[in-house]
Amino acid sequence: MLVLTRKTDESIVLGKDIEIKILGIEEGKVKVGISAPKNIEIYRKEVYLTIEEENKAASKPQNLDQLKGLFKK
Repeated sequence: MLVLTRKTDESIVLGKDIEIKILGIEEGKVKVGISAPKNIEIYRKEVYLTIEEENKAASKPQNLDQLKGLFKK
């Protein structure tokens, strides 16, 4: 893991297209702005993990009858 120290209005650049800028620091919270192409998905980690879990659950048959129903002609 790379650890950097940044002040307000300083940035980090990832590749050619992504910039992460520190917008402010107040009451122990850091406000971050991210500039990236529209085709790049950006999620807070807790949201991303929830999406992953929901996708895993949706890909599993709920019961054996559902699975059998997929193969009926």
